[in-house]
Amino acid sequence: MSIPAPRLAVIHTGGTIASRPSPDGRGLTPQQPPNLPGLEGVTVTDAQPFNLPSPHVTPAHMGQLAALIRDLADTHDGVVVTHGTDTLEETAFALHLLLDVPLPVVLTGSMRHAEEVSWDGPANLLDAAHVALHPSSRGRGPLVVIGGDIFDARTVTKIHTTAVDAFGGYPGPIGRIDREGTRARVHYFAVPEPRATYHPAHLEAKVEILYAYAGWTGEGYAEAAARADGLVIAALGTGNLPAELLPLIRATDKPVVIATRTHAGPVLPVYGYAGGGATLVEAGAIPASFLNAHKARLLLLILLGQGLSREQIAAVFDRDEF
Repeated sequence: MSIPAPRLAVIHTGGTIASRPSPDGRGLTPQQPPNLPGLEGVTVTDAQPFNLPSPHVTPAHMGQLAALIRDLADTHDGVVVTHGTDTLEETAFALHLLLDVPLPVVLTGSMRHAEEVSWDGPANLLDAAHVALHPSSRGRGPLVVIGGDIFDARTVTKIHTTAVDAFGGYPGPIGRIDREGTRARVHYFAVPEPRATYHPAHLEAKVEILYAYAGWTGEGYAEAAARADGLVIAALGTGNLPAELLPLIRATDKPVVIATRTHAGPVLPVYGYAGGGATLVEAGAIPASFLNAHKARLLLLILLGQGLSREQIAAVFDRDEF
């Protein structure tokens, strides 16, 4: 009795991995999706729902990807998504929150384009395919594979603008893939964890991010609060702000999530001075746990789209239900 060939779906969305210099001389643009090299004995199907540079990707595109992956889940053993690196971590985290399918979903991209001698796209694509088809990848939620490292969608972040190993994030990779000839060796350093997923009615809520700095007295806060459904502030340290922000947050009836502009670490409401984390929580602010500001924004947007109240949203962040 023959064993059916593994079935892999490769979804192309654009980005540097699909880019080449534009004939009109206006710089790199997404043009042609890459081919998957050297993967024998696998049935591969390709899809291209859009072909965009990743700064053009919106939450609506992320929802479109989630719907496409759900449609593919019953007929495939794994999914690879090629994506531009600028917002790759945001799409990965959105899929982490939206997808309740068990099959592996792996996002990858490249830092260099197809006409550079050091193009990293083919190797990253092949690595992502091996990880997506590996049995130990099931049940882990969406993953990111770059440069042989395997990252969790919740913690991965882009840490360099040009380096080939541009992705990191505390506490680091959860696994590694290396290839020995045609054989892929996949090793995980962590076990899968339970995670919550969400089913928002829409992804149209408006959530804005404000960035704290020394001497900020709330410039831009009132305008953002008036036009948005919720706010995220990339605050200082463990989630602290200048004193002038405290009455502004206290007067806001929309959810205000406090993340940190620091590259790693949790938001902890421990300081009791005006604008310290403890006073912000007392004023109604919601600590973002360990999520950075742009991932906290996506979670807040999705929870608002599901119709949760500010108190219910605070409970999701407090219990790390993501």
